[in-house]
Amino acid sequence: MKLTFCGGARTVTGSAFLLEAAGKKLLIDCGLFQGGKRLRARNFSQYPYNPVEIDYIILTHAHIDHSGLIPRLVKDGFRGRVLATPATTDLAKIMLPDSGHIQMMEAEWTNRKNKRAGRPEADPLYTVEDAEKALNYFDSIPYYQQVNLSEEIILKFYDAGHILGSAITELIITENGKPETVVFTGDLGKSNQPIIRDPDVLEEADYLIIEGTYGTRDHEEEEQKLEKLQTLIHETVNKQGNIVVPSFAVGRTQEMLYFMSRLMRDHKIPNIPIYIDSPLAISATEIFSRHPECFDLQMRQLLHSGQDPFHFPEAIFTQTAEESQKINRLPGGAMIISASGMADAGRIKHHLKHNLWREESTVLFVGYQAEGTLGRRIREGRKKVKIFGEEIMVRARIEAIDGFSAHADRTELLKWLGKFQQMPKQVILVHGEEDVLTSFSAEIEKKFGVSTYIPNYMETMELKPLPEEVADTSQVMAKLKARELLREWLDFSEEFTSRLELALLEEDDEERLLQLEKELESIKGCLVENF
Repeated sequence: MKLTFCGGARTVTGSAFLLEAAGKKLLIDCGLFQGGKRLRARNFSQYPYNPVEIDYIILTHAHIDHSGLIPRLVKDGFRGRVLATPATTDLAKIMLPDSGHIQMMEAEWTNRKNKRAGRPEADPLYTVEDAEKALNYFDSIPYYQQVNLSEEIILKFYDAGHILGSAITELIITENGKPETVVFTGDLGKSNQPIIRDPDVLEEADYLIIEGTYGTRDHEEEEQKLEKLQTLIHETVNKQGNIVVPSFAVGRTQEMLYFMSRLMRDHKIPNIPIYIDSPLAISATEIFSRHPECFDLQMRQLLHSGQDPFHFPEAIFTQTAEESQKINRLPGGAMIISASGMADAGRIKHHLKHNLWREESTVLFVGYQAEGTLGRRIREGRKKVKIFGEEIMVRARIEAIDGFSAHADRTELLKWLGKFQQMPKQVILVHGEEDVLTSFSAEIEKKFGVSTYIPNYMETMELKPLPEEVADTSQVMAKLKARELLREWLDFSEEFTSRLELALLEEDDEERLLQLEKELESIKGCLVENF
């Protein structure tokens, strides 16, 4: 068996893993890269495989960083089947065409710039039509149903507890008469999350590919996060400001509605208007209602008692652009929940443009902000940011509540891993930033005594026990380490050059230039000391 890391390696975006085994080629996830320019460029790069030769795409869940390159793959010749749970399939029906619309809008914006600069026009990554064609290749597989992809490969989905329909993928692969179990967690959810069930427990695997987004951090407890939410709502509304929430359309928006309806019902916050300003989030909320098989017991009891946490008088769903524009002409004292969750596209950018400069408003982050995104820059404390080419001062209150994240935190990831009856031969860490995965890897090895590995982008590895003699061959290990350091240096230098070029373009950003100067001095010192 061979595994190639086509995305999600030392980053939290673009998840895609090519598994070649028993004469088949399987792609586990096929996600869009989001974030900085360097990462987004990977969406247009050459495949490390021929799309025509891929037999199956196994989709762990519908988030675009896991599903968003499927239309491009179909456009370029993929004719296999996309396997996903029924809820994931339904969500993909709205999310992939929406992504196609965004690709077309971004290409149009780029081409206006290209035309002024005398450069040739660029095609969109894919179109709405491409995305709709891709949906014809989806097959729905319920949780816990065993599916034979071939005589040698058996697939089964378990509940990952991340978002509606999210799945842990178990593959039992027989080569040379010997079965091996390979498990991909996808994005693993946290326990006691509202609406959906907790992640299923697995007890054995030969190879485990596990996410590590929050491998070094623990979320707030529910009581803490709700107290923090109550406080900032009271303080912002008292100043007649707005609470602007960049939110993923699937999962986070519905969770925010759930908690806001509960706080209002218990008279812990004022009954303020809550604008759900995302057509995608509105459609996703309707899909949630169609999949009660994914709900936990508390959600089922709530619905049985006649309470709908998604639809209540204060929740206002704005479908049209005109309705969206009206929100920013209304007096303050409202919550605005809008996509995208990392503030890189969609209507949220308009709401940030109208509220970031207002001292009385609050921007509340309730999900992960990937490196290079507008959300990350705001959360890190930038004094000004560019939105639609206009420089906006950041005077609003900036808050983050990680407890609303749909990812398992450090403690929950370790707890889930600790329930294995027999530890895997190897644990492979993906979907996390490099420094986080490095620390998380060390903690797993210390706690469980299991071998871990952090792959690089586009690296191919064989899934087989590591030969003992390699561990004792210092020369081989030194060469491998040197290659790894070289790759890290090349990635770092490319990223640093991009940041420096951006800072030089924004010449009045003295704070950023000084910070980059300090980093350069530090790098120079290390190089002089070691070489």
